[in-house]
Amino acid sequence: MRILTIIFLGLWLNSAYAAKVNTGDALLDAAFDTLLGRDFVAKEQALNAIAQSGHAKADVLIQGVLAGNLKLEKQSRRLVFAEKQGRQFLATDALNGDVLGEFKKRKLKKFAINNKLRRFIRDLIATQNLKSPDPGLRLRAVQVMLANPAAEHAARVEPLIHAETDEVVKSTMQRVIALSHLNADDPKLRLRAIHQVSGSLDPSVRNQLADLTAKDASPEVKAAAARALAQIDRRIAWFGHLETLFFGISAGSVLVLAAIGLAITFGVMGVINMAHGELIMLGAYTTYLIQLVLPDLPGLSVLLAIPAAFAVSGLVGIGIERGVIRFLYGRPLETLLATFGISLILQQLARTLISPQNVPVSNPDFMSGLWQINSVFALTYNRLYIILFCLLVFAALFFVLKRTRLGLEVRAVSQNRTMARAMGVRSARVDALTFGLGSGIAGVAGVALSQLTNVGPNLGQAYIVDSFMVVVFGGVGNLWGTLVGGLSLGIANKFMEPWVGAVMAKILILVLVILFIQKRPRGLFPQKGRATEH
Repeated sequence: MRILTIIFLGLWLNSAYAAKVNTGDALLDAAFDTLLGRDFVAKEQALNAIAQSGHAKADVLIQGVLAGNLKLEKQSRRLVFAEKQGRQFLATDALNGDVLGEFKKRKLKKFAINNKLRRFIRDLIATQNLKSPDPGLRLRAVQVMLANPAAEHAARVEPLIHAETDEVVKSTMQRVIALSHLNADDPKLRLRAIHQVSGSLDPSVRNQLADLTAKDASPEVKAAAARALAQIDRRIAWFGHLETLFFGISAGSVLVLAAIGLAITFGVMGVINMAHGELIMLGAYTTYLIQLVLPDLPGLSVLLAIPAAFAVSGLVGIGIERGVIRFLYGRPLETLLATFGISLILQQLARTLISPQNVPVSNPDFMSGLWQINSVFALTYNRLYIILFCLLVFAALFFVLKRTRLGLEVRAVSQNRTMARAMGVRSARVDALTFGLGSGIAGVAGVALSQLTNVGPNLGQAYIVDSFMVVVFGGVGNLWGTLVGGLSLGIANKFMEPWVGAVMAKILILVLVILFIQKRPRGLFPQKGRATEH
């Protein structure tokens, strides 16, 4: 029995010795030996010792403990970074970067940490980064502290705030100190901290103030916290309205893009083109096909799709006008039925030649992500670009109609077709080019819509009714009316949605437009000339 005891004791001592870390640095050895134990308070002290050691690899080693990929190779007692390779781990020496080969899991020992220690490590890394010469790194470090408020953060930040040169970092440091003081025992310190964070939109600030109003604090502190919380809630509500306005302008820009081509054909030619939605669909499918050719260049493919979609939809529009519409001038109901049949044909062609299902269209990198203005208000890049694109298309079309010979002839025909013919304007040519121009703009709108919604055979059907509503509301054939009408309807729709829902908001908008047309049959900006005669 004594012999067995001696054997087991020897094995235990051997395993304990094997667990010892040997880095060649006495301080690191002692710290990582402590990390192998189970005393988490001692582990905090050990990690702090590593951070203060000044070792070149200190930050990397601490981050490895947090990530869980820093391990002890039991046989050589070296610190290694272990990367899983199938059933084994590829080990690299943590200090010199030498590749040590593959090891089984049981050959490596992990440094155990809990959630409290994880928070401590994040704060420790943030503290180290506060001394970085890079202001971006310092800002991220302070933001980590701001996201995890703790009483000790003030002690870490206060010695550095006077030497801070970056104003954004400095103001964030002040919020960290104020958050730390919100939990102070001194009511005067709490009141000063409440005054400092009043109006801040950081979620951590609001949460801390909400806790103060619920805690057993002095009445004066509770009242000050409640006032600051109400002020923050008012700012959040204001930015919420601003966000709704942005989404309304974005939705209105989409409506303008979808309707502006229809405003030209309907205003100049008096044609009720029910295939307008399918011309938008052709533009979206053109974007998809170009991305199939250039799968690794989504940005370039979207830029190339703009002229390509204009050409494809414009040529199809000219074909529709020359093949069908020109035989039906003066008969609006027949043009409605004929173009409705064409829309069904185009939908079926898309299902047969491409796919009956929706197809994927990638967003380029410059349209991905968002612009974070503050913690409660952000603008998505794709919608910002759609708004800008809408304004550019509107400006280009306005220039064509006001500053070119084609625009002059289009305006002449729209105001008095008979007089324009008498002056030598070939109205048939103008009709074809006008229909092609409106159809090409519809194709360009399809490129924009491909970045916002699903691309499928039924894409155009979702916008045809809204397009006609925008044209009639703004004034038939008037570009400014289309712009103002589209933006107005988009904003009104987005402000109604939170109150009545998306479907009911569309119904109410339609009812309001009908009531408005009863009072002003020619819309917001009525066109002079032929439009007034019919």
